[in-house]
Amino acid sequence: MEQTKRTVNVQGFLNENRFSAYQWMIFIICLLIAFFDGMDTAAIGYIAPSLLDDWGIEKKELAPVLSAALFGLAIGAVASGPIADKIGRKVVLTVSVLLFSAMCAASSFSQDLTQMTILRFITGLGLGAAMPNAVTLLAEYCPDHKRSLIVNTMYCGFPVGAAAGGFFASWLIPEYGWRTTLLWCGLLPLALGVLMIFLLPQSATYLVVKKKPAEQVRKILRRINPHADLDHAAFVVTENQAAAKSDNPMAMVLGSHFRAGSILLWISYFSGLIIFYAMINWMPVLFREANMPPELGPRISGLFALGGLGAIASGWLMDRFNGNKLISLLSFLTAVSVAFIGWSLGQGLGMLIAVVLFAGVMQNTAQTSLPALAAKFYPTECRTTGVSWMLGIGRLGAIAGTFLTGQLLAWQLDYVTIFVILAIPSLVLTAALLLKQKLYGDS
Repeated sequence: MEQTKRTVNVQGFLNENRFSAYQWMIFIICLLIAFFDGMDTAAIGYIAPSLLDDWGIEKKELAPVLSAALFGLAIGAVASGPIADKIGRKVVLTVSVLLFSAMCAASSFSQDLTQMTILRFITGLGLGAAMPNAVTLLAEYCPDHKRSLIVNTMYCGFPVGAAAGGFFASWLIPEYGWRTTLLWCGLLPLALGVLMIFLLPQSATYLVVKKKPAEQVRKILRRINPHADLDHAAFVVTENQAAAKSDNPMAMVLGSHFRAGSILLWISYFSGLIIFYAMINWMPVLFREANMPPELGPRISGLFALGGLGAIASGWLMDRFNGNKLISLLSFLTAVSVAFIGWSLGQGLGMLIAVVLFAGVMQNTAQTSLPALAAKFYPTECRTTGVSWMLGIGRLGAIAGTFLTGQLLAWQLDYVTIFVILAIPSLVLTAALLLKQKLYGDS
């Protein structure tokens, strides 16, 4: 007699079982990806003063090098999402880590600005593809009631990596030079990429949606709970989304239900990255011109990035309260604090550090919470595309922030005016998420 099949909802299974050692392994891998992504992304800003000295170039000539990886980030993120929704998260994620790590190491051998610009662009392609796939893969292994906390905590690896890069560079550059800094920023994640080939699983949710053999799903779920009764089970994924299903993830993201929310998420991420990259890429140069000791610029810039640790608390709050409203509040406080950085330059080192750290906590907490908000907003069929397009299109804000700050310096504006102008995008972010809240509620 044929065995009657039970139906097991994969998300329900994750909700009902404790967060296992297997899921912690996935979390740690994704956390390290975020850490190295942040470190490699920010590395060029930390070595920028050294490039000015070693290659005898003007500050305005740095803009293409500083923004090359950012163009790559945008293209890599936008292109990787639809590919990952078609062929799976693991392959795209692993290839992206191997690519950005190898190219970052290779850029340490650059002999001129042209070589550095090309290699940083290719590095950016890998960096851009890595983060949205890490966010999506981890989100699809999280129980509903802890997803924002876990994803936000993982995403904290990005600002922590950027901050660690600052502290690392402030010690390594004076002793060994900027080339050694880039070399180590490449070799460390390269080792991680090799490990991922053997350790990282495909998303169980993705396997079900793509109608892969049930045995593949069963094998993964048994790593989470070896005692679960999964014999002869049929696996399904059910999601509460008021949207028509489509085989085309891009059509879903831009469809009538998700279109407005997608655009508002793009505006939000774009606005936040204007501030983040303006700070990370230009603060060391700005502070050096303000007659600050050379080693302090990267360290204080690192403090701004380190503020992203606040996203852990934000993730806990997002699992309990309205994510749109919470991030809007954090963004408003960012605008106020960033506007005060220029003023604090004349108030002593202690005041400057306090203002930069508070601004970093507010800005990075808001920014690192947006991927979790996007992962919640989209269903499995288009989740990687939705998250990656937000990250990719938002990366244009990183480019805008880099060039904007360079132009503000070229206009010879005073520091107070520069930082007041850089605070404006946070107000735009606040307005965008409040509008998303009005249109979609807490989703």
